[in-house]
Amino acid sequence: MKPKRPIPPGRSIEQVWNQYLVEKEIAERLKAASREERKRIYASMYDELFAKVPDHARLTRRRNEEMTRRVNADKYSLVERFLGGPFVFAEFAPGDCRFAFEVAQRAERVIGIDISDQRNPDDAVPQNFELIVYDGYDLSKVQDDSVDIAFSDQMIEHLHPEDTRLHFELVLRILKPGGKYVFRTPQALTGPHDISAFFSDKPEGLHLKEWMLGEMLELVKTIGYSKFRAYWHKRGISLRMPFSYYISCERISGLFRKSIARQVARRLIPYIYGVAVK
Repeated sequence: MKPKRPIPPGRSIEQVWNQYLVEKEIAERLKAASREERKRIYASMYDELFAKVPDHARLTRRRNEEMTRRVNADKYSLVERFLGGPFVFAEFAPGDCRFAFEVAQRAERVIGIDISDQRNPDDAVPQNFELIVYDGYDLSKVQDDSVDIAFSDQMIEHLHPEDTRLHFELVLRILKPGGKYVFRTPQALTGPHDISAFFSDKPEGLHLKEWMLGEMLELVKTIGYSKFRAYWHKRGISLRMPFSYYISCERISGLFRKSIARQVARRLIPYIYGVAVK
C-alpha cells in the first residue's frame, strides 16, 4: 500500500487506497462484460463509486468554487477558438455540468450527454441546456446533423476499447457538415492518469485504455471524418503540430524504460488534444 507518489493534500493514504480498490473492481467488471452487461453497469457505476468513495475529487470540487473556476477555464481554452456565431454545443461526460452551463451563456443550445446525472441539485440550470442520460450506445434523442461543436475532456480513456469506435461514429452522426469534435485524453506513455497512478505503472482503475496518438489517428481515419488535427496544448497555449511530430515523439519516448519514458513524453506530448472535422 506504499504509494508511488505523494498523496493529494486533504486525503489520507487509506482514502486513496479505497478509491483504487473500488475503481479497480468496477473496471474489472467492465472489461469482462458484454455490451449488454456494460449498459447495466454504466447505469449505476457512478452512484456506486460516489457512495463508496465519498471523498472523491468530483464531489469535493462541487464545494470548491475556485477549483471549479480553474478547471472550467482550462476546458474553455480548448474550445474557445471554435465558438463563433450562433452554435449548438454538445458535451460528452459533462459531470457536474458546470462547464456546459458556462458555455450556455454564449451558445444557442447546449446538450450534456452522460450515462448518469451527476449535477449538483442546488445549481441553477440555464434554459438553453438539456441533459440527455443514455446507455452509452443509443443516442437517438440527438438528431443527425444538429451539433456544431462536440466536446469531451478526459472521457475517451473511460470507454471500453470495444466501444471507442462506436463513440466516434455517434459523434460523427450528430455533427453538422463541417462540425468539429474537440477532445482531450491522456497520452498512454505519460500515464497512468487514473487513481492507479499512486500504486501501479499501468491504468487499473476507470481508465480502461489510455491511447497513443498514432492509435487514435488510425481509428479516426477509418470512420469518415474529413480532417483530424492535433494540437500541443499547455497552460492555455495551443500549437498545431504535424502528426509526424507526435508519432516521432511516441516512438522515441517508447525506447526508454517506463519511468524515463513518462518524463520525456510529458514534456513532448502533455496529452492528446484532437479536433476531428465532419
